[in-house]
Amino acid sequence: MGAAMSSAGAPASAPGRARRGARRVLPGFGLTLGYTLFYLSVIVLIPLSALVFKTFTLTWDQFWTAVSAPRVLASYRLTFGASFLAAVVNLFFGLLIAWVLVRYRFPGKKIVDALVDLPFALPTAVAGISLTALLAGNGWVGQYLEPLGIQLAFKPAGVVIALIFIGLPFVVRTVQPVLEDAEKELEEAATSLGATRWQIFTKVILPSITPALLTGFAMAFARAVGEYGSVIFIAGNMPMISEITPLIIIGKLEQYDYAGATAVAVVMLVISFILLLVINALQAWQRKHS
Repeated sequence: MGAAMSSAGAPASAPGRARRGARRVLPGFGLTLGYTLFYLSVIVLIPLSALVFKTFTLTWDQFWTAVSAPRVLASYRLTFGASFLAAVVNLFFGLLIAWVLVRYRFPGKKIVDALVDLPFALPTAVAGISLTALLAGNGWVGQYLEPLGIQLAFKPAGVVIALIFIGLPFVVRTVQPVLEDAEKELEEAATSLGATRWQIFTKVILPSITPALLTGFAMAFARAVGEYGSVIFIAGNMPMISEITPLIIIGKLEQYDYAGATAVAVVMLVISFILLLVINALQAWQRKHS
C-alpha cells in the first residue's frame, strides 16, 4: 500500500517540480531583476529625470520662448525631417543590401558584409570629415557636381547623406537574419501555384519581414535624430538653413544656458518618444493582422 501511495504520489510531485521549474526560468531571478532595474535607473531614468527637473526651473513663458525661437524651430524641421528621410532611404536600400547578402553568392561577399558594419566602428567625426572631403566643392565628387549646380556639402542634402551613412547598418542587420530564417518552401509552393516573382515578394516575403523592417527603420531614425559628430562637419551649421538641434543644445550649454538647453532636449525627447511609440504600435498591429 505504501508502494502504491509512493507510486501514486510520484506523478503528483513531478508536475509540481515542473511548475516550480517553469516559474524559475533564471536562477536568482529576483536578484537579477533588481540589478536590472537598478542599472536602468542609473543609466537611463535618473539622467532623464534630471533633464526634466532642470527644465522645471523655467517658467512657462521662458520655456516656450526657449523651444519656439525661429532658429530652434528651423533646427527641429531639419533634424526630424532629415532623419525621417534618411531612415526611409535606408529602409529600401537596407532591404536591398540584406537581400543580396542573403540570397546571392558572389566574389568579395564577405568584404561587402564587413563594410556594412563600418559606420558602427568608424568614429562619427571621421565619417563627417570624410564625407565633407568627398562632397565639398573641391572634393573628389563635389568638384564634378558643383559645375552642374548640385551642391551637397554645407546644405541640408549633406545632412541627409551623413544620416544615411550612419543609419544603414541598423536596417541591414535587423532584416538580414529574418531573411536567412525565412521558409523558402513557401516561396517554392507559391511558384508552383503560378505566382509571379512580384506576387511572391509582396504576399509571402514582405509580410514576414515587415516587423524587422519597421524595427530597423525605428532604430535608424532614432540614431539619426541624436547624431552630432558626422553632421556638424558636412552641414555647415548655417542658422535657419543647416543647423541641427543637437548643435543648438551644444550652443546653449556653451553659453551656460543649461535650462534652455534642457528645454530643447526635452522637446526632442518627447517628439522622439511619440514617433517611436507610433512605430511600435504599427509593429504590434502588423503582427496582429499577419
